[in-house]
Amino acid sequence: MTSQVNLAELFPAPAPAGKATNNASELGQEDFMALMVAQLENQDPTSPQDNTEFLAQIAQFSTVSGVQDMVKGFDSLSSVLYANQALEAAGLVGSKVVTDSNIGLLTEGETLDATIDIPSNASGVTMYVQNANGSLVYSRPLGPASKGDLNIQWDGKNGEGDTLPPGQYRISAEGVMGGKNYTLPVYTHNQVDSVTVDSSGTGVLLNLDSGAQVGMSGVKSFL
Repeated sequence: MTSQVNLAELFPAPAPAGKATNNASELGQEDFMALMVAQLENQDPTSPQDNTEFLAQIAQFSTVSGVQDMVKGFDSLSSVLYANQALEAAGLVGSKVVTDSNIGLLTEGETLDATIDIPSNASGVTMYVQNANGSLVYSRPLGPASKGDLNIQWDGKNGEGDTLPPGQYRISAEGVMGGKNYTLPVYTHNQVDSVTVDSSGTGVLLNLDSGAQVGMSGVKSFL
């Protein structure tokens, strides 16, 4: 007479937890093991579970566990990268950066610097400066310019040579290319005053002296 082996002794089901848990992934693993053990206990000895199917079930369980381990690994890597980004951002305090904004801060005794992006050779480029109210306070023709970045400086004086008060100013530019006028992108150079950690814990924000706040991805270049 063929005796039936109690496979539960070889593959004991996980002991029931004394306290309910809210971790869905752990409950799933325990349920999987319990069902697999029950399947082994109740199979017909004369027609046991097919080895291929049984191994496939174990492989499925291993895959689920592997994915969970991989997710934990990505979470750890994300934390490390976030910490490194915060350290790099902190090191930028006091430095100047170039962002997508064309608003800069004029400080007493200093120039307001910016970069004009010229997509193709221009027969003429003109820069314009507006105050916080949108009024034009200064303009100047810069002459012909080649394709590329054109760095400019404004000394804070209007067309009559009077020094304007410190504050926020917007710099814009136009270029003549192929006989037509085009508005050109302008990027002001701003100093990083401080760094703020995003409340979501997923990024770092740079607080600029112009009053703008940008993420690390919004920085076009470091000066």
